[in-house]
Amino acid sequence: MSELLRDTQAAFDSVAKEYDGTLGNNALVQRIRTLTMDEVKRNLSPASQLLDLGCGTGLDAESLALSGYHVTAMDWSIEMVRRTKDRIVKSNLQERVEVKHLGFHQLGERQPDFFDGVYSDLGALNCAENMDELAVSLASILKFQGKLIASIIGRVCPWEWLLYSSKGQWKRAGLRSRREMVPVPLNGRTVWTRYFSPHEFASVFARVGFKLVSVRALSLFVPPPYMIGFAERHPAMIDFLQSMDDSIGGWPLFRNWGDHFLIVMQKNG
Repeated sequence: MSELLRDTQAAFDSVAKEYDGTLGNNALVQRIRTLTMDEVKRNLSPASQLLDLGCGTGLDAESLALSGYHVTAMDWSIEMVRRTKDRIVKSNLQERVEVKHLGFHQLGERQPDFFDGVYSDLGALNCAENMDELAVSLASILKFQGKLIASIIGRVCPWEWLLYSSKGQWKRAGLRSRREMVPVPLNGRTVWTRYFSPHEFASVFARVGFKLVSVRALSLFVPPPYMIGFAERHPAMIDFLQSMDDSIGGWPLFRNWGDHFLIVMQKNG
């Protein structure tokens, strides 16, 4: 196991108990989560077999299971997996959700299951150490014409650039432009993250037989989740900015910006 993987695992282990609160599920996070889950439901019918990549505390897996889906939920954080298992047991959803302590880097080592769809929420895939290898693994377990649906942390976040450049923190303002994995602080620890543009992400999966279906910006006009304090002070403004996101987020050029982007790809190869 690499040092980067150990660091990221330890960081998420350290916040698992509080992650359903403002840190990991505040109102701005919930907007991204809702839009991602709506996209899953539009593209994949109930009773589909789904793989949740980076399940966190299991909120998405629980929601989809309650809607009739069968979910295999996986995460590299031992504590996140424990929270997910507890959630599924309390909801009596054991017949619909299987929870596994599994990292992205381990998918290719296992006997493959076959899924109708794969989804990943809130930038979990940005923590993949080798996206090319992950794409190969996902191509091997996704059925023909199966869908990959993911909200990915993007390269161009206007709010973030304005926030840090206004403080003269130019290195931090330009962090997302770097091509390698970069350290992002979380609870005094480090999450190793790689940023993608929609084109960069889609190109990785196109090489293993995936076709782009759609892409749109998330949190383009709405500030990123770590600015929840600002959002709570200006609720009417946030509602207006969300309506702008909903109207314009799928337009060419604009869909390449935003704190996250929501991408749908289909396996055709």
